[in-house]
Amino acid sequence: MDIADYYRQLGLKSGASLSQVKAAYRQLARQYHPDVNPRNEAAKNKFIAITEAYKFLVSVAVPDVEESKVPNYTKQPAATPTSEAAKTQPQGVKVTRKQWPTQDSEKFSTAEEKLKQDCYFQLQQLLKYQRFPRAIALVEGLAQRMPDDAEVRQWQAIVYQRWGRHLIGEKQVDKARIYLKKAVKTDPHNRALWAEVERDFRRLEKIY
Repeated sequence: MDIADYYRQLGLKSGASLSQVKAAYRQLARQYHPDVNPRNEAAKNKFIAITEAYKFLVSVAVPDVEESKVPNYTKQPAATPTSEAAKTQPQGVKVTRKQWPTQDSEKFSTAEEKLKQDCYFQLQQLLKYQRFPRAIALVEGLAQRMPDDAEVRQWQAIVYQRWGRHLIGEKQVDKARIYLKKAVKTDPHNRALWAEVERDFRRLEKIY
């Protein structure tokens, strides 16, 4: 089952926001809950399906604008950069896609390529709103499904690097090192990624 199928289970279009996912699940759960439908096997199976869809989508769905202004894992709002050094802070390599169709896509079924496209869209949104743990969960799941896809491996490495850089700002030094090392180990031939990781390690040495 791909991401679009999970959305359809909740009666939603692909890319629906987190609040829409929650609202749709609440409504359907009340309708199909086993306590409301005793001895109804079809209702029980439907409840199981929508619960599975909800558990997956709640980890990857895009937060609403108001909700995403302050990431829920950030204890304090980030300070506004004032120095020239902060203004020129590198943003890191970006997750990109080759123009479809790609040569690699020939190895995959239509459903798998659709899954990959859906994940790419979700990944872009999660990184935009700095939902790094969710982005990691999404890309690691995709990498398990497509372990030989070089493009997916590149996305995975970039997400690790972006999360590592964020952790530097949060002063979680040891955890930052772990994810920066994971980034270069995941995609060791990506020169642009290496350059960014080296810059991040210099920041660690200089600051700490």
